[in-house]
Amino acid sequence: MTTTTAATAATVVGIDLGTLTTKITLSSTHDFEIVRNAHGGHTTPTAVTFAGPTRPRLLGEDAADISRGDENTVWMMDRLLTGGNNCCDTTDDDQKTMMQDFCRFQFDNHTNSVYIPNMDTTYDTTALLAMLLGRVKRNVLATIQRRTGKNDNDEDNEELEFVFAVPSNYPQVTRQAVMDAAYAVKVNKSRVVDGARCLAAVCQRKFYDGQDDNDVVSNNNSNDGSDGDEQNKKKKTVLVVEMGHSRSCVSILQCGGGGGNKEEEEASQNQNEIIPSSNNNVQVLSTVSSATLGAAMIDISLFHHFQSNHPSLSHTNTTLTPKSRPAQRLMEGCRKLKHILSMLPEGNVTVETIGKNDTDVSLSGNRELLKQLCQESVANKLKSMIAEAVDEAGGIDVLGDIGSVEITGGGTRIPMIQDAVRQAIGKGEDFVLSKSLDDTSLAFGASLLPIDASTTNVEVTAEHEARRAQLLEEEMAMMERDVQMVRKDEIRNQIESHILELRSARHSTHGSLLPSSDEFASYLDGNDDWLFSDECENATVEEMEEKWTQIQGKTQEFCADYLAATQADAERKEKELEDEAKRAAAEQDAEAGDGEAEDHDTRRLPFKRRMEIVLKNKTEANELFSGKNYQHAAARYAKALSHCNKFFDLSPDQQNEVNEVKLSLYLNLAFAYIKLEKLDNAFLQCNEALKCDATSVKALYRRATVLYQKRKFDEASKDLDEAEKLAPDDKALKKLRVLVEKQMTKQKAKEKAMAKKMFG
Repeated sequence: MTTTTAATAATVVGIDLGTLTTKITLSSTHDFEIVRNAHGGHTTPTAVTFAGPTRPRLLGEDAADISRGDENTVWMMDRLLTGGNNCCDTTDDDQKTMMQDFCRFQFDNHTNSVYIPNMDTTYDTTALLAMLLGRVKRNVLATIQRRTGKNDNDEDNEELEFVFAVPSNYPQVTRQAVMDAAYAVKVNKSRVVDGARCLAAVCQRKFYDGQDDNDVVSNNNSNDGSDGDEQNKKKKTVLVVEMGHSRSCVSILQCGGGGGNKEEEEASQNQNEIIPSSNNNVQVLSTVSSATLGAAMIDISLFHHFQSNHPSLSHTNTTLTPKSRPAQRLMEGCRKLKHILSMLPEGNVTVETIGKNDTDVSLSGNRELLKQLCQESVANKLKSMIAEAVDEAGGIDVLGDIGSVEITGGGTRIPMIQDAVRQAIGKGEDFVLSKSLDDTSLAFGASLLPIDASTTNVEVTAEHEARRAQLLEEEMAMMERDVQMVRKDEIRNQIESHILELRSARHSTHGSLLPSSDEFASYLDGNDDWLFSDECENATVEEMEEKWTQIQGKTQEFCADYLAATQADAERKEKELEDEAKRAAAEQDAEAGDGEAEDHDTRRLPFKRRMEIVLKNKTEANELFSGKNYQHAAARYAKALSHCNKFFDLSPDQQNEVNEVKLSLYLNLAFAYIKLEKLDNAFLQCNEALKCDATSVKALYRRATVLYQKRKFDEASKDLDEAEKLAPDDKALKKLRVLVEKQMTKQKAKEKAMAKKMFG
């Protein structure tokens, strides 16, 4: 039997599955909205991280950065799919190096599977793609809910159709694997279409839909109003060059000349659909794809250059095996240098602790260096692809009618690549390359294409149907496991925050109401110990919830007076804020009646009203943070801090209250930056927090965490020393101390070995 591809009311989702990131757009039903990930970014990383058997999977935007991930992080799913040997296997040594050496995960090219040490399990690459598509589906549904205002938690109520844009050289078995992965996340309707057709559909949409053919052609060629033979003179050729991280595609499109089917166009307008290029004004003349040519080849060339020629790296005592962390940091430095050279004639990047004795290494280069390293392996190969596409389109004469050259993809931002494109078509440096097709064009085009004869179908045999059912069952089980693990983490965090709050409450306004008995201290210590025990690690959600209920009940017994006092304070403050809000609303209404507009940024607001704005932003930020939307949470914390700077004429008590709020905001903002891996920003916020309170244990702990991640272990140890003086029994401090001392011991052993080797 064959999967049905009849038109339905399903929401069409265009997907460009890239090596590093995946781009997603919705169809015209939702105004071709770009689907954002849960952190607010416009792309979803093509990666999956397995944190361990008692932790949820980290998918897409939550996965570890590939430059920092270990063998438990899998990426470049587009190159690992079943049947991917045809896409990945090549005689190009650089590409083999990228595939086999620089990927830290353990990929078996013969079985198309990846072994994950953290799980002690081997996963089929189709199953891995299904995991990513599960996150894609949730991001799509979140975008639809945001646009429609509906808050339906049942994913099955929204019918989706995934349309994947893939290179023309993708084999049938790989296309089938893509649709199988979509089926595994309950997307029963999916299609696979060639990327060149997607680009043609985008050109049709951009240049022709909604206007006459004559109107478009008149922009490029004079029109004397004649018909018949003059129709051919209106045709123009568009060359599209796409270069991503590890693949490239050259397409030649013919634009103009009409050829549309009027009946189909009218029918499509009645159904709010768009008939694509094959039926209207844009047709694909030729397309040539390469699964080995991409911007990553430049990264690898720079890597080998610096490894062989840099004085601090070519030393015999320095080993940079491709899968090692130093090699990964060097590769990331090469990527950054490449990006700089895309914008500037020369650049410099510092890579930490990869040189002799773990010294930092400075990488310097210019555009001439890129030409020397990559002219043959990258630029000339791209020119050969363009020449092949021209031949397939009808020969060199096709370039005589060239209307424009469109470049898209990160690799085409490199001047050397742009020069290669111009040289391939015989144009000079003054020839302008168009950039009207952005990086989401393939996904956009996929969302435009209707079903036709060129759409890939899947012949579902009984064996294949059983395989699909197995994929679906396994993915549903893993999703349920993730839900359980996330709930466990939430309860664990609630317990940890509860214990920390009780410890710090001793110094609060009502701290004297807390019990001072040894039994209460043992109660807190016992719960802290339990959080780091194997019992907690292996507990079920039901057991965690039961433990949390027990802790809350026991706390109520120990701290009834303290809890009653704090509750009364909270109710009083809430009442004051409500009253102030009512007065502010009345004032605003009165001013509106006088024709005046309130300016929240410049007016000298009363203290309570300004504090209300601060706390509102903080609450919204906390909600965003809880939902793992760290980027937007950071923006809200920063906005709350900006309002903290607008208080005036403060009494000593008011100043203390503002300082307490600012301390909390700086700490939360630092935590958000840590989650976003913006360590320098996090470090600055920790410093600001310590300016508010030099004895803040949490600020010292957070700064020590940042310094540990920046591998500045001595400085981290100093912050821990100060924090432990203030809170000697803090479990989190002790845990971080163990990690820091372990790294310092390794560092000293390495220095000792080096000294012994140098001085005997």
